[in-house]
Amino acid sequence: MGVIIVVVLLIALGNGEETTTPAPNETTTGSATQEAQTDTERQDLVSFQLDDRSTAGIKDIWLVWTIRNSSSEESDYSWQWEAVAADGTRLENGSQLETDVQPGQTAEGEFPTTLKDADGVELNITKFDRTASY
Repeated sequence: MGVIIVVVLLIALGNGEETTTPAPNETTTGSATQEAQTDTERQDLVSFQLDDRSTAGIKDIWLVWTIRNSSSEESDYSWQWEAVAADGTRLENGSQLETDVQPGQTAEGEFPTTLKDADGVELNITKFDRTASY
């Protein structure tokens, strides 16, 4: 049985500098924090979390996500992320891509990691882009 680590969505307000924000999860939909968010593209990343599928002592930790296209055009999504331990050490980072998501459509994805443990690991989104599909 897998354990899903849920990370609460926090909003980074700043002066235009690139910031790191915790990844969203499915329970944040409709929250006051999301309503205050000015980057509507970022809201399309509905959830982004770790799924611990480890069994029989073999570590198997995956990234899982849900994208919901709230725009009026077919879109491609790309984002960069990092996994950070409780002591602030970056354990892993990478980028993900979801393409050709139709208006109003939801797309789900998953990707394996090299993480040895999911406990206490925080996922942060370091960059997020939505572009029109061509």
